[in-house]
Amino acid sequence: MATRGSRSEKVRRIFQQFDFNRDGGLNREEMSALVVAVNPRVKFSDEQISAILDEVFRTYSDFIDGEKGLTYDGLLRTYDDGAGDVDRDFEALGLEFKPDDDNNDVTSSLALEEASTSSVMERASSSAVGPPQNRRTAAWAASPNHGIIFDDTWKLIDDLEILIKRLKAKQTKDGKTKGENQNPNFDSYSDPGWSRELGPSSELDKRIVWDETGHDYGVFVKELGSLRSRADGSRSREEAFDGHMALGRVLYDQQLFKESLVCFKRACELQPTDVRPHFRAGNCYYVIGGHSEAKSEFISALDAAEAGGNQWAYLLPQIHVNLGISLESEGMVISACEHYREAAILCPTHFRALKLLGSALFGVGEYKAAVKALEEAIYMKNDYADAHCDLASALHAIGDDENAIKEFQKAIDLKPGHVDALYNLGGLYMDMGRYQRASEVYTRVLGVWPNHWRAQLNKAVSLLGAGESEEAKKTLKEALKMTNRIELYDAIAHLKQLHKKRLKGNGSGNGNGNGDDSFVIVEALKFKTIGEKTTLRQELATALDIRTFQRTTRLSRCDVDLLKKEMNENETPLTYSGNGFPEKSIRKASLEGVLRRLLGFLKPETFVGAVKAINLKILTVLDESESGRVDLGMFFAILAPICGGTPEKRKRVTFDSLLWRPANDHGVNGQIKKIDALRYIKLLRAIYIPSQGASELLELHGDPDDSTVSFTDFVALFDDPDWGFGILSTLMKLETTDRNRHGKHSCAVCRYPIIGSRFKEMKSQFSLCGQCYSEGKVPPSFKQQDEYRFKEYAKESEAVKDKCMWFSLHPAKSSSGTTTTATTTNL
Repeated sequence: MATRGSRSEKVRRIFQQFDFNRDGGLNREEMSALVVAVNPRVKFSDEQISAILDEVFRTYSDFIDGEKGLTYDGLLRTYDDGAGDVDRDFEALGLEFKPDDDNNDVTSSLALEEASTSSVMERASSSAVGPPQNRRTAAWAASPNHGIIFDDTWKLIDDLEILIKRLKAKQTKDGKTKGENQNPNFDSYSDPGWSRELGPSSELDKRIVWDETGHDYGVFVKELGSLRSRADGSRSREEAFDGHMALGRVLYDQQLFKESLVCFKRACELQPTDVRPHFRAGNCYYVIGGHSEAKSEFISALDAAEAGGNQWAYLLPQIHVNLGISLESEGMVISACEHYREAAILCPTHFRALKLLGSALFGVGEYKAAVKALEEAIYMKNDYADAHCDLASALHAIGDDENAIKEFQKAIDLKPGHVDALYNLGGLYMDMGRYQRASEVYTRVLGVWPNHWRAQLNKAVSLLGAGESEEAKKTLKEALKMTNRIELYDAIAHLKQLHKKRLKGNGSGNGNGNGDDSFVIVEALKFKTIGEKTTLRQELATALDIRTFQRTTRLSRCDVDLLKKEMNENETPLTYSGNGFPEKSIRKASLEGVLRRLLGFLKPETFVGAVKAINLKILTVLDESESGRVDLGMFFAILAPICGGTPEKRKRVTFDSLLWRPANDHGVNGQIKKIDALRYIKLLRAIYIPSQGASELLELHGDPDDSTVSFTDFVALFDDPDWGFGILSTLMKLETTDRNRHGKHSCAVCRYPIIGSRFKEMKSQFSLCGQCYSEGKVPPSFKQQDEYRFKEYAKESEAVKDKCMWFSLHPAKSSSGTTTTATTTNL
């Protein structure tokens, strides 16, 4: 980071390079050349350049010297206000800074810098409404866009600063305040490059924690109320607005957010069409945790900006960024992407908007687009540790692991204690099978964050992968002290099973500790089933995949009737497809709002994961053309079979969703076109049963016609085991049994306790969990069998009943030689 003197010298050098006619100002042509030169990778249109120059010359009109253009002081002020990055621009221009090559120039630049910082007082002294010349105040107070206008406002600020100093002195003396007086980041429309960042890459800022319960604070609030009354009693509405805005700014700077919010809300009442108080109120709400209220205020700010035309253009990028952040805090990541993208369009050098866009795109599974946005952000700001971390995660997601490792390492080099970069790097090493390296990285995570139980658990797993079972066991016990989650108990049981297996001489031969070669995969034809209730291996594999998707999205907790309610209560306007057919098409961001209502019981972070899974599995198929819009009726029909409810209700709502689509003209006598029903089945199978291939229904069943099908006919198509969605019955079985535990029974392959159905091989008497059974895994000691005959037990009580029946069918002889029937068994 450049010092104050070197920074002003760099601005002077930039100014001199583009002052082509050496008249001491940058006219529009010279400023245009500067904007283009410092953004070599951005392709500006003539309209964009014109809009940027209009904004600069209007915002910094006090620094325009007639036809000469923007003065040096004006250019310096643009950088002071955050409109650009001096160091980045200086480097992009290929200039070289030598601080001692001309002492006289340095001296003069320092004098110019002093003039710039004191220009607040100079302009004020030449105006009838300025502060005294010896006043020292925040830079924002004299800004041409949002500074103090009226004399009486300065008096209010003087009195407020006295109240704050008095409160701080009392609370500091009593030890009631904590932290440092450091402005939180979620603010400042004087800095287009700033925005508060959310998610795993963010850090908490140091803040003052005021004690709001004591007598001193009560006195302060009462005296502050008097100042607000003085502002309300001003001679004009404009002066009252000026007073409340200034009071709010000072209170916000001192992190008295609740009191600041009162002032900004009053300013909103005084001038509802002014963007600034809505923006400021939104920032306050966000900081105190009112994310929904913050979102509403930012939306109001955008509405006001739209009504006010170009007057508020300078503020729009910040509004979009902060609105995006507020939406992310509610889990609305797709919607947030739209606002980050808009901010980047309005301000192409807004590297944080690009970083946030990349991170959000990654969050919804748009990995390639995320990589592009994050690379652009890093190009603009190479020392952006969080951007390097998120870029690494995106690269890993698309399979570029070598470059992902480099990016994680860059993030760690820039910020050695970067927990997220370290944790994700550990996960990458585990995915690559480099278990020892992974355990070392997780150790570093725990060095920074000792109570990170997930890092502790993953360290145990990586140690297990490296063959260090004893160390893994110790690490697991440490994780158990941090949390009592059930998966830790299962992991410990797994380790014990592996340890017993090694003692018997059946340990894994590859030495990785996972037992990965302790099974063989048998071809599907050798797997036979006993009884009609035993699920076929391939059928179970498909159902397990759908069930995993259900768990990720929590759609099984969403009653299917809610889909019907959405169709009845939230009418979607008709749009027209490229073929001219009407459809109830909806933008992905709006669809995200529908999902938020359907899954309103989810926490924001869980909802993000659900949207990501739905986007990757469903929306990418429905929006194959990447138009950003989805047929809502078809989307509801795709969701209905995996939502909560009886099979009959699910099929009924599926049919009603297709009936609701305008392509069916709301049905003819309660019927839908057969071609639409077949197209739906094809999409359904392509999404949920991709391993079996998308069946070409229209070709298999002949040429399509305009005939219609009733609900009964549709159910027959739907239930067809070969061409329909007959897998639903198996899925329903999983939904009701996949939490069942089978006592002490463990899977003979993976060694984990069996949860869900237990598949028992009736000849060799070993048991498999559903996952290993679906993958065709058997213990190597039984690999010579010609066939394997499995029976499925959904509950352990079924197995006990089966045993009792077996003993009943095999009567035992008594000691006297007579035959008796066994009525009791020792199980």
